[in-house]
Amino acid sequence: MEYFVRPGSIVRHIWGKGDTVLFIFAGSAAEFALNKAVDWLYFTGRLPADPLGRLFSTVSYAKSIIFSDNANALKAIDKINDIHHKVEVDRKARIPDWAYRDVLFMLIDYSIRSFEALERPLTDWEKAEVFDVFYRVGQRMGITGLPKLYPDWLIMRREHLERDLKCSKFTTDLYRQYKKHLGMVRFILLKQVQLLIAPDRVKQLLQIGKYVYIKPILVLYKLSRFIGIDTILKSAMLPAQYKKQILELDGA
Repeated sequence: MEYFVRPGSIVRHIWGKGDTVLFIFAGSAAEFALNKAVDWLYFTGRLPADPLGRLFSTVSYAKSIIFSDNANALKAIDKINDIHHKVEVDRKARIPDWAYRDVLFMLIDYSIRSFEALERPLTDWEKAEVFDVFYRVGQRMGITGLPKLYPDWLIMRREHLERDLKCSKFTTDLYRQYKKHLGMVRFILLKQVQLLIAPDRVKQLLQIGKYVYIKPILVLYKLSRFIGIDTILKSAMLPAQYKKQILELDGA
């Protein structure tokens, strides 16, 4: 059977671990709030109304691409395109291509950063493999102006971070929603993860703190994997009503 992402790929390893996926979306939550196109996410009302539900919905689509055979992965990508097209029709405007690229670039960057924070440094070849998978997703979506090679992506990623981010009323409101839906303790934990893995440009604009206190906790968390209590700790990171989705984060 032909797969969109080959079995044994580092991308499957990254997205097959629930804690890494949570880190990816903690980082993305920071950058989403700053993106100049975040008003598109506010247009449907889903993101501010239920940011955690949006997270798990996005995880579901990502996993259906990464762990499916080629035909079903392409169907999942096409469904994402259809959803975006419907929003464009409802708003009578087009989502700019740079906004699509920004989201794709986030998934590449935070996949790498999250895995390295929790596991080990990736080789250049592995980073290029992460890039290639999401590059093919972007191609299928018809996104224009994508870099074709990982070194070119590094340059364009830096340019996007400088050009496409700003602190706005949406930033303030989205962080208010994160705090409301997570509660104070989990909200502090979210910001600590963001301080650990977000690019300097993101941390500079958000002003979410200077000091990362979470590193000793990560050491204990990694130890917890070996003694089998990491599921309990993951469950503690999100509200109880999402327990089922949390348990489904691990594996394909």
